[in-house]
Amino acid sequence: MAIWNLGSINIDHVYRLPHLPQPGETLAARGYGLGLGGKGANQSVAAARAGSVTHHLGAMGAGDDWVLARLDAAGIRTAAIQRLSDQATGHAIILLDAEAENAIVIHPGANRAIDAARLDADLAGIAPGDLLLLQNETSAQPEAASAARARGARVIYSAAPFDLAAVRAVLPHVSILAMNEGEAAQLAAAMPEGPGVEAMLITKGAKGADYRDLRTGAVHHQAAFRVDPVDTTGAGDTFAGYFAAGLDQGLEVAQALRLASGAAALKVTRAGAGDAIPTRAEVDAFLADQPI
Repeated sequence: MAIWNLGSINIDHVYRLPHLPQPGETLAARGYGLGLGGKGANQSVAAARAGSVTHHLGAMGAGDDWVLARLDAAGIRTAAIQRLSDQATGHAIILLDAEAENAIVIHPGANRAIDAARLDADLAGIAPGDLLLLQNETSAQPEAASAARARGARVIYSAAPFDLAAVRAVLPHVSILAMNEGEAAQLAAAMPEGPGVEAMLITKGAKGADYRDLRTGAVHHQAAFRVDPVDTTGAGDTFAGYFAAGLDQGLEVAQALRLASGAAALKVTRAGAGDAIPTRAEVDAFLADQPI
């Protein structure tokens, strides 16, 4: 089987600060870094490093070839990434405080200019049993989700950044809805009848994660592993990519949750986003030292 990911590709500009700025406040950064990011790229890197065949679907500008080289080096299949001469590659301004909390501003650029017709052609290879990952940082999400389900694939949708209209458009095609606690609360308030999907994956930071099978009512809880955080950027994406890879590789839900939790725990001990996502060997070694 394989994972296909319609996801954002961003260049991350990271500024380290003593604290997050207040309105009207100017701060001098204590450090600066440039790296690969975007919820989509992060999830693809995680899935590939977890050992799954991973195809990235998306778009970037005509330049920034180092970004494509980083994705290739991570083991991601990049042939379906559209190169748009009239768009900038998406980028993010990431502010990190001394406690590893963040505030992020995103310019979507090429991520919001994806050619839906070409995307449908690129999805021709998706097969029954494959997984399609989606997030809310690109265009053409409903079209991709519909095409994937029509071809027998399951769809895992990370509804972030949360946008109710975008969620409603994609939900009819979603198998597993992935959200954090805050996003889940917003959705419950807006859709008290429920999202109508097979299952929900709810990440809760230091409180762990829950997988709720909405068909049977079963709930699987995974506690978070205790680590000293350095940078929480990309932790949720790491969790999602590793969880998808676990399902792709035939793991039971509880096993996939443990794998994903271990990967996210390791990620937050490292500075950076996509470049800091651990390999499967590193995650396996970490989990070998953790209680079951």
